[in-house]
Amino acid sequence: MAQVQFYKGNSSYSSDVIYTFDGKAIYKGRSTYSSDVLYTWDGKYIYNGRSTYSSDILYTWDGEHIYRGRSTYSSDILYTFDGTYIYRGRSTYSSDILYTVSKGHIYRGKSTYSSDILFSFDGMLPLPVLMLMM
Repeated sequence: MAQVQFYKGNSSYSSDVIYTFDGKAIYKGRSTYSSDVLYTWDGKYIYNGRSTYSSDILYTWDGEHIYRGRSTYSSDILYTFDGTYIYRGRSTYSSDILYTVSKGHIYRGKSTYSSDILFSFDGMLPLPVLMLMM
């Protein structure tokens, strides 16, 4: 997988890179040094740092929901994603839309106005990885 850069606001300048993702690790800034790994992604779990120990699981992803820790209980759902919108908890009500993900941008609320762009990215990012970067 190619590296994906994550930027603050509506930017693609290298000086605005907040995180770099290589398909497995999330690094601070433009770095890809192992000492700069903040989180590790295995397709289902997000781990703290370079660890892949179950005790270091921060979040679990099931393709629609992000759960706290290693849980898959509905009471532990932090976010729901429908392909475009990120909702608070397990809701899919429009009043609970926190973010819109569209064409390499993350927008505040239910919006695609350029003035509402919070972050930009230049490739494919799994939702749990996006949420960590925000």
